[in-house]
Amino acid sequence: MATQSTFNPVATRTQLDVFLGKAEKPLGRLIFVRDGQRAFSQFSYSEEWLTETQFFDISTDLQRQSGYQLRKPQSKNDSCFFLALADTEPDAWGRRVIARAHAKARAKDVTLKPLTEVDYLSCVDDFSRLGALRLRNENGQYLRSVTEGERTTPAFLELEQILLASRAVEMSQETAADLAYLQGKGTSLGGMRPKCTILDSDGALSLGKFPSINDERAVTRGEVLALRLAKLAGINSAQARIVMVQDQPVSMIRRFDRTPQQNRIPYISGATLLQANRDDEHSYTEIIDVMRFMCEKFAEDARQLWRRLVFNHLITNVDDHLQNIGFLYSGNNQWRLSPAFDLNPFPDKDPESKTWLSEDTGPITSIEQLLSQAFRFELSQPQAQAVLDEVVIAVKRWKEVANQPEVGFQAREITDFKPAFLSH
Repeated sequence: MATQSTFNPVATRTQLDVFLGKAEKPLGRLIFVRDGQRAFSQFSYSEEWLTETQFFDISTDLQRQSGYQLRKPQSKNDSCFFLALADTEPDAWGRRVIARAHAKARAKDVTLKPLTEVDYLSCVDDFSRLGALRLRNENGQYLRSVTEGERTTPAFLELEQILLASRAVEMSQETAADLAYLQGKGTSLGGMRPKCTILDSDGALSLGKFPSINDERAVTRGEVLALRLAKLAGINSAQARIVMVQDQPVSMIRRFDRTPQQNRIPYISGATLLQANRDDEHSYTEIIDVMRFMCEKFAEDARQLWRRLVFNHLITNVDDHLQNIGFLYSGNNQWRLSPAFDLNPFPDKDPESKTWLSEDTGPITSIEQLLSQAFRFELSQPQAQAVLDEVVIAVKRWKEVANQPEVGFQAREITDFKPAFLSH
């Protein structure tokens, strides 16, 4: 519901203008308010966007109407920003870097105020912000942008420097220079693991993920294995490979929200699609019900999603929360399921999904359970069985793929991961 943009005079107020993509179409104005312990935001579409022939709902929780719309977090874990904007916030690793840098700055300047949620949102480089939403400050500058011809996203050749800076943060031995180098290079896709956006050797925007000092197995190799295996299983998944940096396996994962011409593709998460609070439990059949109305090629995407659920189960990928499902804008206010990402085998976990299959069946614990609900994903039983057979054949090749040079498993690592691959 539209509201008037009025505030307590003692509250702090930050105004940002929101634009879309390379064409820089003005979408509207975002206002963040901090009033004591309360924080909320308001957004108003621009009249230009409301009358745009190519208008689409940039966020599922924003109505197509004039005037300010209010967003208050439902819990301390929820964002105070409208959900598509929240999808672009830095992940836990990015927040850690930002918070550490601010703490060091406050130690030198006691007049600095504590960070607010808009500070975190603002600390993402414009060049690498997820999706197509872009933010400008009141001076008309894109947030964390640089002079034309320069860049903030590091090149492939800087992987070693990023690895060393990230390792220093993990060990709480980072310098101000380390933090200054890492700031803004965080991502919205992922959790607490060290990572950054990077330009690959061919200039394509990518995600670099580093081994953690706390790893008990080769996690980076495991993710690349899963993504490459997924392609063999007929799953549209992000391109991935391992590169060695200081004898450490770093995973390079191609960003799929950019075209080869570096145009930006609007993106929303599964949580945004469902307008889900972060503490809520949801099911895949709920996602399917919304996809039916919002996806350009619903049947194709529904079948693809079921194929991914089978694959996740067979490799024990149990980190399948709603932020790990994505959608890319395809035109005419319609979306497509994005390539799969954040696929990780968990050899130390039971094969039970984090997201439920349906409200009736609970979490995914067996192939039989998936087959019983295949009709909800636009699959007949013969079709579902054919998909299952294809995925099983691919997953059986996991050792072969693990030994490819672009993955590079060692013999001990094969042993470490074997429990994740059910019966294979």
